[in-house]
Amino acid sequence: MSARHKSVETKYMEDRDAALKGLRQLDRRTFLKVLAATTGAVMAKGLMPPHTFQLVEVANAATDKASEASGMAGQPPFTFAYISDTHLYERTLNQRFVRGAVKAVDDVNALDPQPDFVLFGGDLAQLGRHGELDLGRQILSQLKAPVKDFWTARKLSPAERMQIVAGLDNGIQSRFEVGDHQRKWLSDDLAKVPHTTPLLVFSHSPLYKYYRNWNFWTDDADQVQAILRPYKHVTVIHGHTHQMLFNQIGNISFYGMLSTAWPWPYAPTGLPPLTIQMNRADPFDQFDGLGDGQFNVRADGLADKIYNLWDRNPVSVNADYLTSHGRIARPPKPQFASY
Repeated sequence: MSARHKSVETKYMEDRDAALKGLRQLDRRTFLKVLAATTGAVMAKGLMPPHTFQLVEVANAATDKASEASGMAGQPPFTFAYISDTHLYERTLNQRFVRGAVKAVDDVNALDPQPDFVLFGGDLAQLGRHGELDLGRQILSQLKAPVKDFWTARKLSPAERMQIVAGLDNGIQSRFEVGDHQRKWLSDDLAKVPHTTPLLVFSHSPLYKYYRNWNFWTDDADQVQAILRPYKHVTVIHGHTHQMLFNQIGNISFYGMLSTAWPWPYAPTGLPPLTIQMNRADPFDQFDGLGDGQFNVRADGLADKIYNLWDRNPVSVNADYLTSHGRIARPPKPQFASY
């Protein structure tokens, strides 16, 4: 009989249990010696993870250089906060995801000054049940700033839809698409807008083709990009992938957002080359690899992004990094290989 496959998390748990069992047999003096020795060895190798006993600085927008260049110096930048992919169950089933959503709301409420608005990026409830949706409404209602939320109704009920998409690669669901009707609406709506006008576009799934097997994919992304191509600066912000993602296709900058529920591994193929992969998540830290974020929209319409990674230092991604295709303003590399 072949050996049963063990997940990475199971192996971590087995190793952790074995280590803890051994530590329980140590007296206090020996334990402190072991702790000091292992800490020193880890630090000597430069392996101290970024979320271990480090102060986390709250990052805010610096002086908007684009505003200065355009004669708008002194005016506050346009800002908004972003919360996405809470995947709430009811409290009696999963309080961990509830704590993540509450933490994101607390983060946004602590911003000073407050953002102009808060955008919720989708996947509020894991199974689409009334209790989950009501819980999400209650949590988001605590935000000080106004909330914008988008939900595209299909023929399926929320519960039916979420039961299908919960199986990410189950082959039952169709791939994301904007669709003929909504592409026509977008084209007609933008026909009234000068091509010099900067555009901010929000979607749940990425408006490009990342990894089809996990539905990190929008079937008609090329057609949507063609509609957006005439405009000088376009920024697309999406959720769904539960990870930091950066992409630049022509004039369009793409930012993938974090989840408040769980981090997702990077796909084996199709990863946009500009992506600086975030450090792999610690399976024993419920908030590691998760977070929320803030965008500072400059006078030229480009958006500088702050990823507020919980239990880690924030990561700032300047729009110039994307528009230069990685030639300038490159974010720091992670200390560990991604998961």
